[in-house]
Amino acid sequence: MGVSIFEPINLPAGFFTLGFYAQPNNRMLFGWVLVAKDVSGNNLRPPVDYMELGNTTSVVVKQEGPAYFWQPLCPNGYGAVGVFVTTSPVKPSLRQETISCVRSDHTEQMSEADAWVWGIEGVTVSSLRPANRGTEAAGVYTGTFSFQQLNFPLPSLSCLRNTKFDLSSMPSQDQTRDLFRAYSPLIYFHPNEEFLPSSVDWVFSNGALLYQKGNESNPVPVQPNGSNLPQGGSDDGLYWMDYPADESARERVKRGDLGNTKVYLHIKPMFGGTFTDIVVWIFLPFNGNAHLKILFMKSLSLGNVGEHIGDWEHVTLRISNFNGELWRVYFSEHSGGSLVEACDLEFQGGNKPVAYASFHGHAMFSRPGLVLQGQDGNGIRNDMARSDKFFDTSTGYEVIAGQGIVEPPWLNYFRKWGPTVQHDLEKTIDGFAKTLPGFLRKKFRELTDKIPHEVLEEEGPTGPKVKQSWNADE
Repeated sequence: MGVSIFEPINLPAGFFTLGFYAQPNNRMLFGWVLVAKDVSGNNLRPPVDYMELGNTTSVVVKQEGPAYFWQPLCPNGYGAVGVFVTTSPVKPSLRQETISCVRSDHTEQMSEADAWVWGIEGVTVSSLRPANRGTEAAGVYTGTFSFQQLNFPLPSLSCLRNTKFDLSSMPSQDQTRDLFRAYSPLIYFHPNEEFLPSSVDWVFSNGALLYQKGNESNPVPVQPNGSNLPQGGSDDGLYWMDYPADESARERVKRGDLGNTKVYLHIKPMFGGTFTDIVVWIFLPFNGNAHLKILFMKSLSLGNVGEHIGDWEHVTLRISNFNGELWRVYFSEHSGGSLVEACDLEFQGGNKPVAYASFHGHAMFSRPGLVLQGQDGNGIRNDMARSDKFFDTSTGYEVIAGQGIVEPPWLNYFRKWGPTVQHDLEKTIDGFAKTLPGFLRKKFRELTDKIPHEVLEEEGPTGPKVKQSWNADE
């Protein structure tokens, strides 16, 4: 695959390099690196020396020439946020025009690996990001990278810090809506999917019930806007929601209604307000059962294992406040997810990224196909495919959280959106194991033992605001 290193050139007058940019060779050129201007006269300083972090002279790979990686050693009170790269073992110049150190109060002292860029024979190249990230964090993504090599010193690099974190660079509400209309995702559901999304209001208006512990025989209908849901508190098990007891009404709600679907947008600042995250939440009234691939058995249905009332999923659009471009998209996948560069996404209708919801589980992926949650070609199936069941999120959306936004009552309901049904999970799994040929039973047990129980249990989810990522990075 290989890696390419880029030096910022043709800088505007008065601007200085802070570090180089690196990316894999199997990706179209898609990246950037910040440069800096010293407006006060003491924010930037030239390095006093350099420390070699390693080189590629001993790396057996096709090269245009050897590369030597140098960390600037800065004056007291200043820090380095990137590395300098040369094609000879001679240290770079100590002139400020070569690379600049940044005054320490304008940096976050800790940066960490963001994404693996390239590695071979004890060499690792990684992009850098602030270690502390979230809506209140001031660290700025600089676009630089780190180089590590065995038997060489470890780099010690900072990232920039927005010392005037006043959100002045964030888009207005009207601009945010324009950005969403430009980049609104298309979500495709599997052609065999029975359990489709809906709006929250549709579920509430079609018989959703609020239960209280100790008074289970007297559930209360949820108001169409959720105004009678308990507010705040915690997920303490005192309340939960469920659907009508009447089987036909219950089944109707479980299957959702694409024609009455809406996504819910949470607008939040990231990287010190230099990026805007538009978190696109979608509600699905029901999560279907799990299917397993094990050896030659391509799809083993696990009965009601994995089913639960209520399913919240999301994708996140990460948009640069420097130029309004879509930079990355995050796809939520069960308890984790993946962050994908915009250049690696599938687009439709211009700028609209495509997301694929997995069959029954509704985990979000950037590509169709099969993803197994397991090892050695066995595990829980995540099947994604394009079909005529899709939702263009620009046709139905509501901004529910962000600066100056009045939040709907249901957003501050912190209990579960579905009941917890007590199953003897071990007994259920043992029952499935006994139906298999003897040589498959051990493999089946080994596999199911490694699957997180939250994937298999019948337990309703909490709402978006309870998720760890609400005020944090994805």
